[in-house]
Amino acid sequence: MLKRRGLLVAVPVALTLLGAGCTAPTSPGAAGDPGRMLLADGFEPESLNPLLGYGQEGAAKFYDGLLAFDGGSALRPALAAEAPQPSPDARSWTVRLREGVTFHDGTPFDAEDVVATYRAAVGPAYASTVSSDFSMLGDVRALDPRTVRFDLKIPYAAWPSKLVLGIVPAEKLARPAPLENSELNTRPVGTGPYRLVEWRQGDQMTWEANPAYWGGAPAVGKVTVVFAEDDNTRAQRLRSGEFDGTVLPPVLAQSVGVDGYETVHHRTADFRTIALPNEHPVTGDRAVRLALNHAVNREGMIRALLGGHGTPAHAPIPESMPRFHEPAARFGFDQQRARAILDAAGWVPGPDGVRSRGGQRAAFTVMYFADDSLRKDLALAFASDARAVGIEVTPAGVDRSAVAGRLATDGIVLGGGNPIDPDPQMYSALHSSVIGTGTYNNPGHYRNAEVDAALDGGRQATDPARRAEFYKAAQRAYAADPGLVYLAFIDHSYVMRAGRWDGYRPPVEPHTHGTTWGPWWNLETWKPRP
Repeated sequence: MLKRRGLLVAVPVALTLLGAGCTAPTSPGAAGDPGRMLLADGFEPESLNPLLGYGQEGAAKFYDGLLAFDGGSALRPALAAEAPQPSPDARSWTVRLREGVTFHDGTPFDAEDVVATYRAAVGPAYASTVSSDFSMLGDVRALDPRTVRFDLKIPYAAWPSKLVLGIVPAEKLARPAPLENSELNTRPVGTGPYRLVEWRQGDQMTWEANPAYWGGAPAVGKVTVVFAEDDNTRAQRLRSGEFDGTVLPPVLAQSVGVDGYETVHHRTADFRTIALPNEHPVTGDRAVRLALNHAVNREGMIRALLGGHGTPAHAPIPESMPRFHEPAARFGFDQQRARAILDAAGWVPGPDGVRSRGGQRAAFTVMYFADDSLRKDLALAFASDARAVGIEVTPAGVDRSAVAGRLATDGIVLGGGNPIDPDPQMYSALHSSVIGTGTYNNPGHYRNAEVDAALDGGRQATDPARRAEFYKAAQRAYAADPGLVYLAFIDHSYVMRAGRWDGYRPPVEPHTHGTTWGPWWNLETWKPRP
């Protein structure tokens, strides 16, 4: 959950696929053919294997899950023929499958493919990087060629949120072996609306419409995605008319201002937070964590760093998930109150303004990924607000490989978010049971029995109203004893060519974004304008 956008396991792959070198792409957008599209992205996937994290929240153009995100906050059947049917205790889920579906290689889709995919997700021999997300899965079996049943270890009402996993052919998983060497990493075979025709790694990727797609062949027949890491480079090339669209930071996206293009900002469940080490002598004090939550100027950060394109975050559930959002779980920006909380807890200002208690200086470090400018800016702004109430925070840019060894003593700016269900949005960030199960699973070792109980209740309740109340209760309990400092839910911003296609519908996005999501999350349904 608490992962950077596009962070995937490193996979050794060939330098080319069906092509070589880094040549300048043709420009379908500039050529004016509405059946072709040229997009630019700042991040390139390291693997195209759903069992190694590709398309983890759905919207993977090469694959379908049993269910698909509807662009709002609900799921709809995809490879499933209808909504999954739970047992009364939510420990068993039966799914009837769509008929007449084929994979890109022409082989038919059936229940055995679903069984093989999910067993590989949790089977130790496959070393899937998404295995922890499916820890509640006990077994999956085919009841007949068109029906599968999932048996879970625990009652789990959020199981449908796990059914967006891309399904791969059983034949590709016949040999239990680590997936780092799977051909699916560079040669995806799914049932999705597009198939990969070329991947020049470090340069570009081309998709082609799947003529046999069960949902109908996409009208936009070919899509080329150019990978250009530098934001300003993508913006400049878009200004020249080369691209039909790209993802940009909000302020830069707003400034592009090119005739024939429009800038759009999408609501998200994508948060940025300061994860605090709860066993640290300073941040382990509830009073310090509470004071920091009142000390930070969330609105000011959003105005200054995001150009106003975001909403304040106080707890993990955003307003874009209205059924589960608890508006009472919030912290007012009140540095005077923050100082009073610290005074009452015995943290006394020193000659330099930094507080101490019992010889312990109120100081700690907050890490940020050195290649992420927004996280750096947020760390600096957080440090400034903390200093205003007498807490010294030292921002430190780090390589991702250095993070795991420092989480016990240092804070870190992290991001994550999934609008499909509150369970993946909250459980791995706050529940005490996940401590030690992954680098970014509850990295600060936060423990709160009331929060744990509410999250467990939300997992097990099948009635929608009861589930919603459990998650609201978890947010209220968290706000009384915060373990992190949530800062903002950031909008995702895009610039796209206007007037050439119909079908754009703004989604509520997860942490993952870019050209697979963005305005193009439902590209397979777009139609060229006459």
